[in-house]
Amino acid sequence: MELKYLNTFKAILETGSFQKAAEHLNYAQSTITLQMQLLEQELSVKLFEKIGRKMALTQAGKELTPYIDNILNAVQQMESHGRANAELTGTLRVAMPETLLSYQMVQPLMQFRQKAPHVRLSLQALNCYEISMQVLSGGIDLGVHYDFGGDAPSLVTQRLQPYEFILVGSPQLGEKEADFITPNQKKALCLLADQSSCYYKKLTAYLRTVNITIDNEVDLISTEAVKRLVKANLGIAYLPRFTVEEELNTGAVQEIPTAIQNKQVGTVCRYHKNKWISPAMELFLRLLHAGKNVYSI
Repeated sequence: MELKYLNTFKAILETGSFQKAAEHLNYAQSTITLQMQLLEQELSVKLFEKIGRKMALTQAGKELTPYIDNILNAVQQMESHGRANAELTGTLRVAMPETLLSYQMVQPLMQFRQKAPHVRLSLQALNCYEISMQVLSGGIDLGVHYDFGGDAPSLVTQRLQPYEFILVGSPQLGEKEADFITPNQKKALCLLADQSSCYYKKLTAYLRTVNITIDNEVDLISTEAVKRLVKANLGIAYLPRFTVEEELNTGAVQEIPTAIQNKQVGTVCRYHKNKWISPAMELFLRLLHAGKNVYSI
């Protein structure tokens, strides 16, 4: 069995299509198709099936994925044997929400780049749910995100520090507009949020509990865009306090009181329990944990 076929299989899972895998590996798409056909012949199973215009994993493909991961991890360990004190190389794939990436991870990322300049660090800004799915599927090596969900038994979870989330709006909001505690209200306001984010769901759950409805919502991924619109009195937003600390201090935005319970939300880093901890990943985890109270479960 050719090892490159297994690497191609993983590239398809990570990129999402045969075409993108071909671009990533610098192959012709016909080469990708041929390699998967040969791999299917060797394994005597169908790995992919066409659903509409997309290629999807078959059940057999899903069942074989952990075995393929184990083989590739074992090869990586053999290649790295005895290199503990040598120059760090390879690729490390990490995903985290945009707010953490932009506001909390600059220092550890700078330190990692200084200590491991030859490691290819692949960073993705994803929401919490996408990160968990990518860690489970092997699409990324390590996920760092807010702790809004349960713990999957196949993942190793390490708790990081908590952060406070607050509702913010323009200082121009009147007292009645900024009342988000009195139940049974209808607000002529616009909620600015990444609607796929876990903290958006926390806010909307609270609003349902107190029966407060908001006229409009705008789905935005960029925190900077959200803040600009809040400052211009074009909407309200629910964000980590650290993202609006400067604006709060200068009076550009105001905190809107709520009766939300547990405003402190923890962060976690997660990786698959079968994942080999490469020297690069070990370094990243060490930098991530530096100065923080961390424990594994």
